[in-house]
Amino acid sequence: MTVPAAPASVAGRVAVVTGSSAGIGRAIALELARRGTTVVVTSRSAERAGAAAAAIEAAGGRALGLAVELTQPGAAEAMVARTLEELGRLDVLVNNAGAGQVAASEALDADAWQRIIDLDLTAPFRCAQAAAGPMLAAGRGVIVNVSSLTGHVGLARRAAYSAAKHGLEGLTKTLGAEWARRGVRVVSVAPAYVETELLAGTMAAGGFTAQDLAGRTPLGRLAQPEEVARVVAFLASDDASYVTGSSVLVDGGWLADGGWERG
Repeated sequence: MTVPAAPASVAGRVAVVTGSSAGIGRAIALELARRGTTVVVTSRSAERAGAAAAAIEAAGGRALGLAVELTQPGAAEAMVARTLEELGRLDVLVNNAGAGQVAASEALDADAWQRIIDLDLTAPFRCAQAAAGPMLAAGRGVIVNVSSLTGHVGLARRAAYSAAKHGLEGLTKTLGAEWARRGVRVVSVAPAYVETELLAGTMAAGGFTAQDLAGRTPLGRLAQPEEVARVVAFLASDDASYVTGSSVLVDGGWLADGGWERG
């Protein structure tokens, strides 16, 4: 009996990670680069995208920083075209860019609703469409959608955000089923609360604390961005070659726990 060789990693591939100048997206970009992937870092700010790309390169990785406003018409297509022009291929897309919102549903106006739907649901679809061109032509590729715990449950005062993330989970299933036989896998990662600057703003708006969240979470703490990043890197690799159309919860046991006691 011979021990089989380890599957290929993500080394030598090219990945676009949207919204990757800070928080979870930056951690994903750093983790992929650490594993040998050339990473396209995007942000609405050219300065922030460039700084994040420079940090990756200073650590020994390869990166390209791009300023992209994903809600603008043609932005996704331009992002993919620039990636192909500069790097020659696109193997992985991580749809991470997004925004949160805490508001009473009865007072949520149309503009506030549409802003979240556009960024958290429509933009990932447009990015997936754009990436599908070179991926389907090559017969290979992986799209990872960064969803949320609220793509699986409802939370009060999260109407637009939860609707967008539920939609993103449905999109993951549909594209995963549709493109599987053509060599492209589509998966989602659904974190609960992650210790980032974005969460700090959400806690301030929502009137809750990190201690409140830790007390509700079976593992008793918030997630770190790197813990989400390692799951994304796994799903983007050939180690996850039989995973498509499904969602991986990175929630510290939150969804599994239907009780109210803490043992």
